[in-house]
Amino acid sequence: MPSLDSSAAPAEATTAPPAPPSRQLSMPLTAGVVTALVGFTSSFAVVLAGLRAVGASDAQAASGLLALTLCFGIGVLWLSWRSKVPVTLAWSTPGAALLTGAGTPDGGWPAAVGAFLVAGVLIALTGLLPPLGRLMARIPTALAQAMLAGVLLPLCVAPFKALGSAPLLVAPVILCWLLMMKLAPRWSVPASLGVALAVIGLYIGLNGGSIPAERLLPELQWTTPAFTLQSVAGVALPLFIVTMASQNIPGVAVLKSFGYPTPWRPSMLVTGAGTALGAPFGGHAINLAALSAALAAGEEAGPDRGRRWIAAFTSGLAYLVLAASSAALVTVVAAAPQGLLEAVAGLALLGTMASAIASALAVAEERIGASVTFLLAASGLSVAGIGAAFWALLAGILVRWVLKDRSAAKRR
Repeated sequence: MPSLDSSAAPAEATTAPPAPPSRQLSMPLTAGVVTALVGFTSSFAVVLAGLRAVGASDAQAASGLLALTLCFGIGVLWLSWRSKVPVTLAWSTPGAALLTGAGTPDGGWPAAVGAFLVAGVLIALTGLLPPLGRLMARIPTALAQAMLAGVLLPLCVAPFKALGSAPLLVAPVILCWLLMMKLAPRWSVPASLGVALAVIGLYIGLNGGSIPAERLLPELQWTTPAFTLQSVAGVALPLFIVTMASQNIPGVAVLKSFGYPTPWRPSMLVTGAGTALGAPFGGHAINLAALSAALAAGEEAGPDRGRRWIAAFTSGLAYLVLAASSAALVTVVAAAPQGLLEAVAGLALLGTMASAIASALAVAEERIGASVTFLLAASGLSVAGIGAAFWALLAGILVRWVLKDRSAAKRR
């Protein structure tokens, strides 16, 4: 598990000519706003799909989206200000995708909320207890990525299933995504979301529907957590593992690639506490940002490396503004024709699934165990009320151990 010195200074700036003072300020501000817009719009459909899959009503899903955005927005403000490092946070998109395949646990939505709370405690403990961090680091990367890829597969198939059932509604979304992937990949999912919202508006208008104004206002809804063995094993543990392996560790790597240290312990404490605090209001997990982190830490945030933390801080402010739109987005999406939200979510996760598959199969010796993990996670198997992700990881570890032991015996 990463053990980076949070007090270390970023690498020295290159000897490029200094930018005008106005540009030195405008660049990180603009980068921060773009970071928030891309991070929010590119994956909120996945979060809604995940929360609904584990039993949330539309109002509870809207509350979860609001709680998540508020928690990690405030977390970004605190971490970036204290560390002067462009640390950005996000909700766990892979974790939300995991929820779509988990199904409603025994105990319903309160049990899912209890699982979110347990995941938050585990995340915080990785910052407090180094042995837990080291234990997480021992989970084979190939198996963790294979589990993620298997969880994502059904959701990534959704756009093409929806294309068969509602081609006139879904085709414009897919075509927009493909065109933007060629012209401006970063904006491909936000643009396809914009098209989807336009399609929803047209659909509502043609069918004489309406949206009550009072449902457009954001509101937090409390759910008292319940704890069951099935929800802890089938939701909390896989959510914790996939969040650490697919978000927190890559988030550290992204910052390191730009020469910045990650304040590991404060980040885990903030994201763990934020997850636990947001759980009763429907938030599933927050973590270090991975893909969107590059927007605040890279050249687009300005030539002065010592001021790029302003981009992260600005993104935190922008997230708090976007939080106000959570209820309106959920209300509009709730009126969407069947399959359209899932199509947008699937398109948003195609790149993540491709990367997970590539990572899972990168090492020849790991491919059989990774394949078993992938297929079992994609199967939707549930035993004793515990979902496929948990059993997939166990099966992968068992197959890996058996094959590794056999290979060692042959060498002797």
